Amino acid sequence: MQPTPEEQILLSQWQKGNPKALSVLYDRYSGALYGVVLRICKNEAIAQDVLQETFITIWKKASNYDPQKGRFYTWAYRIARNKALNALRKEKDLIQNDNLSVHIENEDSTMELLGLYSINGALATLEPHHQKALQLIYFQGLTHREAHEVMKVPLGTFKSYVQQAMKQLREIYKTAPLLVYWCLEQIL
Repeated sequence: MQPTPEEQILLSQWQKGNPKALSVLYDRYSGALYGVVLRICKNEAIAQDVLQETFITIWKKASNYDPQKGRFYTWAYRIARNKALNALRKEKDLIQNDNLSVHIENEDSTMELLGLYSINGALATLEPHHQKALQLIYFQGLTHREAHEVMKVPLGTFKSYVQQAMKQLREIYKTAPLLVYWCLEQIL
């Protein structure tokens, strides 16, 4: 998807070092990026720091962005996601146990792991095109428009893939709707 002429001018000014252009980009995209970061970090203070680091990187790495390779949001999303994941890795509490090996002390990690195994098992029962559709949307963070282009199917067909896959997952987890909700929250 090509940027509009207005976006092209804005992106060009940003890449030339115009701070006003960065300000406009921040106004346009910070809300969406903050939502992504907050879902990953689950901590407002960390999410705010990560968002700030994201835009510092966007400013410093402006020359790395190539509009021919993808949309600005997708590029910025990947920066924000990586920064959020790195922040999570830094925040994990490492505790030494008796045999002097290191492990992460977290009661929820077992439940999270079981939930992810459960959702991955459910995903494996879906048709390959349904699996791919959910992977592109929920795991890779693409929009429906971007994902339908990756799968090379019409947008309406792609949306029906997502709806059919979610319907099948609801049927699989009919007896455990809270588990599905919890698993999807962990993934998203």
